[in-house]
Amino acid sequence: MADVLKRIPVREQDAKERATNFEEVCYGYNKEEAMEEAARCLNCKNAKCIEGCPVSINIPGFISQVKEGNIEEAYKVIGESSALPAICGRVCPQESQCECKCIRGIKGDPVSIGKLERFVADYALENDIKPVKAEKTNGHKVAVIGSGPSGLTCAGDLAKLGYEVTVFEALHELGGVLVYGIPEFRLPKHKVVKKEIEKVKELGVKFETNVVIGKSTTIDQLMEEEDFEAVFIGSGAGLPMFMGIPGETANGVFSANEYLTRSNLMKAFDDSYDTPIVAGKKVAVVGGGNVAMDAARTALRLGAEVHIVYRRSEAELPARVEEVHHAKEEGVIFDLLTNPKEILVDDNGWVKGMKVIKMELGEPDASGRRRPVEVPGSEYEIELDTVIMSLGTSPNPLIASTTKGLETNRRKCIVAEEENGQTSKAAVFAGGDAVTGAATVILAMGAGKAGAKGIHELLSK
Repeated sequence: MADVLKRIPVREQDAKERATNFEEVCYGYNKEEAMEEAARCLNCKNAKCIEGCPVSINIPGFISQVKEGNIEEAYKVIGESSALPAICGRVCPQESQCECKCIRGIKGDPVSIGKLERFVADYALENDIKPVKAEKTNGHKVAVIGSGPSGLTCAGDLAKLGYEVTVFEALHELGGVLVYGIPEFRLPKHKVVKKEIEKVKELGVKFETNVVIGKSTTIDQLMEEEDFEAVFIGSGAGLPMFMGIPGETANGVFSANEYLTRSNLMKAFDDSYDTPIVAGKKVAVVGGGNVAMDAARTALRLGAEVHIVYRRSEAELPARVEEVHHAKEEGVIFDLLTNPKEILVDDNGWVKGMKVIKMELGEPDASGRRRPVEVPGSEYEIELDTVIMSLGTSPNPLIASTTKGLETNRRKCIVAEEENGQTSKAAVFAGGDAVTGAATVILAMGAGKAGAKGIHELLSK
């Protein structure tokens, strides 16, 4: 009998081997392992895990079906709340959401909710289990801008309620940040993202690619000329931030956004594609979030020695514990309590190094994290040929600047009500990174859900 206080371990690709390839790191559970892990769930009547889930999945409900081996039924339970379970099962920070509320976790390991969700979703994709669609449409037309997690969720929820939904995507591929931002080794594009978007199409959602709202057409034109009764803006946050230090415009300095887009969307990691990428021999990634880990682990796989340069300590790293653990296992070097002062440039305009300073932690700042302060006289230089800035992103101002009456805040984010996504403009709703700035996939999905609810409340009147 397995120890119920310990979770069933999940199989992973060996660290040395995976550091040289772009195949998925985590193999996930098989049916036997999933059923064994599901048996650890206490099936609480007042389930705290549901409170921790931004899209309120009936977690004990789907896990009890897994426990009995009814995987298709488990998928139906998840499908009531989430259109993207195979994606969420992989990239959602369960450890700080549903799993940190798990009662089993008080005395032992919490139930592996994320790995069970992934198993159910992968089973549904492999066995082509269809989502439950609306019996008939209700005649109301809704436009969704952006095919990232918030747009896909909003579109899926509205389609299930019978709305005629069209998603407009600026890029040539569907998926938003799921295809351009998250690497193949964490989220496979063909096996998972493409197939999960197909499930949204099966609900009746239409998609149009290469449509840049604010250039190709505007929100006002969609409503006035194409008869869309409501619009949801889920256009994400694709505008990278920089530090503003000397040398930042040198050749060999990238935003993590550009670096990851070249590799993930444009397949620069694959020799059979022509997309150029500066692989670099010695790379510094500045930042400590999930995007920084993704950029660092990508550069490592392209053959570089990689350093994460972060101004706080390991305890304050915003990245998921699992991502930091995987990065270390693969050989990424962490230069913590270290902050860049200047990027050093050679006579030809290329990066040759970085001047940094040691930091120590002072009093907590507004975010609750201890504020880093410089240690006087502790500057030193690191020899480098590539620097990747991973300091967060803000929304592209194009939509806001071409839409009359749409209010934004000082960070250029669209102002929207949290509970229903309503913006300052009538019948226009928004959610995800376009509203919050860069955040997680699951929070964007929660906002897409709220937007769908707001649109349904408006149009069903």
